Amino acid sequence: MRSLVLLPGFMCDADLWTDMVPDLEALGSLHFGNVYEDDSLEGMARRVLAEVPERFVLVGFSMGGFVARVLTLMAPERVTGVAFVASSARGYSDEERARRQSGYRPGDRPPRAAGAVSNAMGLHPDRDTDPVLLDRLRGMQRRLGPEVRKRQAALVRLDGYGDLERIACPSLVVACRQDRLRTFAETERMAQALPNSSFSILEDCGHMAPLEKPQELSQLLGAWIERTGL
Repeated sequence: MRSLVLLPGFMCDADLWTDMVPDLEALGSLHFGNVYEDDSLEGMARRVLAEVPERFVLVGFSMGGFVARVLTLMAPERVTGVAFVASSARGYSDEERARRQSGYRPGDRPPRAAGAVSNAMGLHPDRDTDPVLLDRLRGMQRRLGPEVRKRQAALVRLDGYGDLERIACPSLVVACRQDRLRTFAETERMAQALPNSSFSILEDCGHMAPLEKPQELSQLLGAWIERTGL
């Protein structure tokens, strides 16, 4: 039985994957990686490895993609294939890290003028006031709470593009065309650096692909798994 290990993004819990579960369960048994108790990418990777099956396909969304890269390099013999969704290998500046530590979350909105409509930069511009998506984003944040936010915000993310050439297993990189939190260039650069990669683009999609385009993302993952024989 094929196993899929799913790693969520910053301040996202298992609800991130809810709409994808029916399609993903057709591909194999699902395991939700624990990225909530450690304040380093390496610590997160070690914890996931200790809790999941011996061999698996790894799917990392956003921050989860950073963990997926570290994990795959840490235990290449256990990862049969790795997918990076709306992710990057770019190092974060001290300023970016400080911004996260000050309280930023994917469902947050920039300061608004009186009377302006609340929005979330993590979503497509046409969906950034969608009450259902906003409620799900903020629900995940409430459930995880300030301690998880503190740990995840403290993550040191060093530039990892040079390490990608050492990931030999089949890889999939998915970019989202209207992603306002991750530049298209840095996601595309991952696909160029990985030696055995496929590159796909989700059109009409902001950063939060598992919430915005769950069926389309599941189809991309399924087609990649079938094509590569994982």
